[in-house]
Amino acid sequence: MAEKEKEKYIDKLKVKYRLSIYNDQTFQEVLQLRLSKMNVFVVIGAIALLLITLVTVLIAYTPLREFIPGYPNANTRANIVKNAMMLDSLENEIILRDQYFDNINTIVNGGVPKSINVTKDSNVNFDKIEFSISEQDSLLRQQIEQEEQFNLSVFEDDNNNTFNSQYFFSPVKGIVTNKFDPDENHYGTDVVAGPNEVVKACLEGTIIMATWTVETGYVIQVQHSNNLLSVYKHNAELLKKTGEHVQAGEAIAIIGNSGEITTGPHLHIELWHEGQAINPEEYIVF
Repeated sequence: MAEKEKEKYIDKLKVKYRLSIYNDQTFQEVLQLRLSKMNVFVVIGAIALLLITLVTVLIAYTPLREFIPGYPNANTRANIVKNAMMLDSLENEIILRDQYFDNINTIVNGGVPKSINVTKDSNVNFDKIEFSISEQDSLLRQQIEQEEQFNLSVFEDDNNNTFNSQYFFSPVKGIVTNKFDPDENHYGTDVVAGPNEVVKACLEGTIIMATWTVETGYVIQVQHSNNLLSVYKHNAELLKKTGEHVQAGEAIAIIGNSGEITTGPHLHIELWHEGQAINPEEYIVF
């Protein structure tokens, strides 16, 4: 019985119907269609499927998706990425701060502090990076060598015996703003140069002091041969530590404005020979 009823239902779906459209004024037949219920279901289903597909494509591949409530737009996604990066950096800073305080407590208690391991922000394998000298680097080196080859000065004492002609390297290239004046307790020369200019050792020697003072900020002293001492004050950063050996022209600091006795970024350089201050401008070309 069930199979017969099913066959009857399918047969009803296949029954053809005539759809005629007439002109209301002339009663002339304009259009005539033969339809069945199955044809109508198939056509309606195909149209519905087509509409769903078009709507899905428009939402997925066009900016229309941003009008959907709760869907993030471009600015929101950019802020999410930015906040995630800031949160990661803040977590690293908190870890470093905690390690810093732990090391201070350890030092106060007489222990040995742990080394602070800085977390890398990327997964780049720096061991596989190869550096090569480019053409621009070679040209820059050649230009600097040509500029600096005339910055050496010869220093001889009054007897022309002790120093045997010392060749001084210019620590910075700039403008002298305050000259050597022992009567005013100014035992050096102030030189103004460009921002973040590198301060170089005037002679070969050994770093005997690299520290910070309230009045002169970051100070570094180099002991040279023949009882000659050079002092560099008001630096922004020191590049060498006490006990290190440096060559003439080697970078030892960054010019700055540290300390209370300063009126702007500059280098204060002093030269001392056997406890006596000497005028740097007599032996160094700035």
